[in-house]
Amino acid sequence: MLTAATRTELESLLADDAPHGDLTTDALGIGAALGEMRFAARDAMTLALAEDAAAIIELTGCRAELFASSGDALQAGAPILMARGPAAGILRSWKVAQTLIEIWSGVATAAREMVDAAKTASPHITIACTRKNTPGAKRFAAAAVRAGGAAMHRLSLSETVLVFPEHLAFLEEPLAASLVRLRLAAPEKKLVIEAPTIAAAIAAADAGFDVIQAEKFAPAEIAALVARLAKAQRRPVIAAAGGVNVGNAAAYAAAGADVLVTSSPYMARPRDVQVRIARTPAAPA
Repeated sequence: MLTAATRTELESLLADDAPHGDLTTDALGIGAALGEMRFAARDAMTLALAEDAAAIIELTGCRAELFASSGDALQAGAPILMARGPAAGILRSWKVAQTLIEIWSGVATAAREMVDAAKTASPHITIACTRKNTPGAKRFAAAAVRAGGAAMHRLSLSETVLVFPEHLAFLEEPLAASLVRLRLAAPEKKLVIEAPTIAAAIAAADAGFDVIQAEKFAPAEIAALVARLAKAQRRPVIAAAGGVNVGNAAAYAAAGADVLVTSSPYMARPRDVQVRIARTPAAPA
C-alpha cells in the first residue's frame, strides 16, 4: 500500500492524539474485544489519503481493506474502507484516520472542481497549487492536490527558480543580466518571474524568461498579454496567479493562460466521512 507519508509520520499522528494511551477505552476494559469499523462517503467527494488512513489503522494492530483509492470520485454512501481488529486499535485510530480523509478529500474535491471548470474552456490547461498550505502537512497537501487532478506549482524554495519583485528590489542590474546569471547558476531549471503589470511581463519575456507568472491580472489582461506575445519568437508560458479560484477558472482559461496558479483548494471545507463501529463475535475456540 503506497502512502503519501512515512511510517514515522503516521505514527506521530497517532501519538499526537493518544500520547499516553486511550484513557476511556482502558478504563472501560474493552480493548481486547473484537470489532469492525466501516468508512463511507456521506456526500459526493474526490477521495484523498485513503491509503494513509488505512495504514494508520493497521499501525494499531487492525487489518484494513480499501474499497476505493485516492483520486476516485465517490457518490454519497460509497464505501471507502473496512477495518477489523481489537477495540483498542479501532478506537485509537478512528478519529485520526477519519479526519485525515475528511480534510484532504476536501482539498482534492476543490482541486477537481477547479480542474473541471478550467478544462471546459481549455482542455490542455494545468491547475497548479502553491506551497501555501498548512505548515508541516506538505506531503498530505501534495497528495490531495494530485488526487484532485491538479499539479503542484512549487513544493519548496529549493525546487524552482521564481523571481519575485521582492528579489528585484535587491538588484542593481538590468533584468537581462540577472537572467544570464540565473542560467549559469541553474542551467537545467526553467526560469520563472512574477510580473505585476503587462509592461513588466513584456520586459520579462524580452529578457528571455521561460515562464511569466502574471500576478493578479484580470482575465482581460491575460488575454491582452497573450495577444501581445503571440508573435514572439519564443513565447513564454503564461501562468495566471493571484485570486484564481473555481468561480473564475474558466474565464482565465478562456483568456489563454497556460497554467492557473492557485491556493484556493486549501481553503475548502472538509468532506464528511460516515463511520460505523460495531462489536464482532469472537471466533469459536
